[in-house]
Amino acid sequence: MIAIGTSGFSFKDWKGVFYPEEIKPKEMLAYYKDIFRAVEINTTYYGIPKPGVFEGMIRATPPDFEFIVKANRSTTHELKDRDVSGTFIESIRPLGESGRLSGILAQFPWQFRNDAGNRRYIACLADTYRKFHLFVEFRHNSWNRDEVFRFLDDLKIHFVSVDEPQIGDMMPPVARATGGAAYIRFHGRNAQNWWSKSADRYNYLYSEEEMEEWVEKVKALEKTVWKLYAFFNNCHQGYAVRNALMFKEMVERKKRLPESR
Repeated sequence: MIAIGTSGFSFKDWKGVFYPEEIKPKEMLAYYKDIFRAVEINTTYYGIPKPGVFEGMIRATPPDFEFIVKANRSTTHELKDRDVSGTFIESIRPLGESGRLSGILAQFPWQFRNDAGNRRYIACLADTYRKFHLFVEFRHNSWNRDEVFRFLDDLKIHFVSVDEPQIGDMMPPVARATGGAAYIRFHGRNAQNWWSKSADRYNYLYSEEEMEEWVEKVKALEKTVWKLYAFFNNCHQGYAVRNALMFKEMVERKKRLPESR
């Protein structure tokens, strides 16, 4: 099974591109859920909301709608998970109790390198969030090692494949799955603005030719996992929606084609 969606859903610049011009922010998820069946919640990276926020999201979506919630920056960038883990778990409790929480995404920065101390930190996270599916995204190529994939498999953690600008020692577009599930995040390939702190780093629209590379990778990954997620984070001007719909159609078209003999 494959679930395709976007990294977030509440963006002003999606009005007139994806959402109707007159839509209110509180109506966006109810509109989104008619097009996609899964979403990443990224606002939890910046702050941890009250459980009532997720209760509202549950009411706006059907029972089979899936949520992936991004870990707070204290967990992934400040490496102080003990300061927020209890509050974070309580925040997402409604999603878990309703069966809507499909996992937690821990996206580590480029500076987070593969070393003994950081591997111990990952192992501690696996223990803290052992009741959840934990998806881990690395930005540095030092994690692109067979021993790392075995390490994640042993901890039952899911590796996140990324598509991002290829600058220096950033993680290449490796299609791997650990823990029995696959996860792909598309950040765009805007190398010129990648190190900018503005939203321009995600100002990138994938072409169909670029998407085709991943359609083939998805076809191979699907044979090895029980679930595959693909989320588009190139949210500038609704590009994520356009590419998610394009990718969804391309994957479905590929499945309809007969296998070559």
